[in-house]
Amino acid sequence: MSVLEKKVDFVSFFTVSNANPNGDPLMGNMPRTDYDGYGEVSDVCIKRKIRNRMQDLGHEIFVQARERIVDDHRSLEARFNANFDKSMKDEIVAKESCKKWIDVRSFGQVMTFQKRALGIRGPVSISLAKSLSPVEIITMQITRSTNGMEAEVGKARSSDTMGTKHFIDFGVYKFVGSINCYFAEKTGFTYKDAQLIKKTLKELFVNDMSSARPEGSMEVKKVYWFEHPHKLGVASSAKIHNLIQVELKPEVQKVTSYEDYLIYLDKEKYNHYQELGLILEEIEGI
Repeated sequence: MSVLEKKVDFVSFFTVSNANPNGDPLMGNMPRTDYDGYGEVSDVCIKRKIRNRMQDLGHEIFVQARERIVDDHRSLEARFNANFDKSMKDEIVAKESCKKWIDVRSFGQVMTFQKRALGIRGPVSISLAKSLSPVEIITMQITRSTNGMEAEVGKARSSDTMGTKHFIDFGVYKFVGSINCYFAEKTGFTYKDAQLIKKTLKELFVNDMSSARPEGSMEVKKVYWFEHPHKLGVASSAKIHNLIQVELKPEVQKVTSYEDYLIYLDKEKYNHYQELGLILEEIEGI
């Protein structure tokens, strides 16, 4: 199949309810927030979920999560060395890496193994996700019903039976992304690959449960998928992303639902771009 020849932009919204969408390891794994209290989910976290969905759908992944390794290679270096010899030229390694692994073809990869300095720039770019309003972080004290370590002499409980758990009460998050056709030419990223990205965005939290994110606590609400008529696009990605407007309903005092926001398309501006060939697909999340 030929490489992607039409630029793509997308905007995605998801909700978080009584869950920790992305813990900050430098803050005791508290949900990430900025200095103004807006919730954040890193682009790295979002790409991890996309990779996991790709893997669930039967595609080969280079950057496999530790709990999802399927080829017995416990590191990226081992996986790389199992597929490439030191004598191979960088150009061949880059081409074969993109051909074999969908995540390399999509997001790119830096290959520093075998004393190489190989950078592959992928066509798919994704922003961090940010909540539409400041979020409330709740910290809960938890206890374990049994000792993890041996208790000190004379004590019934060890020191590791107490802990804390942090989560977001409720929040609506937004992230944006684009697919660049010029970089798609370099990695061999195809229209079929773009359709896979669209599918993973819709299913982002399928098979993603954990103790921090119970099943059903995170839900993709809507994906706005814009397809341009050609490689360059009818406008910059920023202008296309800004076609989706967000307003908090005036009567809302505290956000408890996705419906507390008015999320809508700027039809006047969209109609102008539509005349130039821009096509919008609105996709309900799963």
